[in-house]
Amino acid sequence: MTVAAFESRMADQMARLIARHGGKPLVAPSLQEIPLENNAEALDFATQLMAGDVDLLILLTGVGTRTLVDVWKTRFPLDAIKQALTKTTLVCRGPKPIAALKELGLKPHVIVPEPNTWRDILRTLDAWKPDGLTGLRIAIQEYGTANADLAQGLIERGARVRSVAVYRWALPDDVEPLKRTLRSIVDGNVSVLLFTSAVQVDHVVKLLDATNQLAAFRDALTKTMVASIGQVTSQRLRHHHFPVDFEPSHARMGTLVKEASEHAREILAHK
Repeated sequence: MTVAAFESRMADQMARLIARHGGKPLVAPSLQEIPLENNAEALDFATQLMAGDVDLLILLTGVGTRTLVDVWKTRFPLDAIKQALTKTTLVCRGPKPIAALKELGLKPHVIVPEPNTWRDILRTLDAWKPDGLTGLRIAIQEYGTANADLAQGLIERGARVRSVAVYRWALPDDVEPLKRTLRSIVDGNVSVLLFTSAVQVDHVVKLLDATNQLAAFRDALTKTMVASIGQVTSQRLRHHHFPVDFEPSHARMGTLVKEASEHAREILAHK
């Protein structure tokens, strides 16, 4: 089967996984991470953190956590940064920010379990602080687009919330490989689609809109298996009226490819 995926940084690894499980990989990068050229917001937040004016920091991604620290190091010594972080309650959404903290010799105080959605973050904080979050100064390390639902949930619980944008997503400089892949899907030449992030979905929709292929793409998905790595990605797929035919038992790329390969024939036969 021809299996399409939209990985960028992990494109080679994704192609190898698909091939290992018998598929013909068609991997087209759908995004690039663009560090914010103007780091004023992150540096201003660092000043606030150093002054002890942050009670709780929610770290949403590993890349964002590392980028924050790299920006801070342009103004403050690393030891001072680590000392400030040890005085702040650190909340990690999943294993990647945990790994980023480990590189600094730090551990999170609160870990959000899978599937790591904004609702899981709120539920975890509710359990950690059953008396409520009233008056707590909470910062959210954002990843690409602002998580308005998470911020609103924290505000409703009485917290004072600040979002800190670290980097943003953009389409690749060269979108031709992605255009060719989407054309193959529309033409019915792809059996399985693998999505591993909500941003991938948004960028696919953006390009389909620009090329007037969105309706044809949706029609093609009636005969194509759509596999999502987890709930966050699935929510975005459904938001754009795309089907979600499969989610793996764990939100990991290797698990997604392996388990999708085991269920593909049955799902495609049913569709």
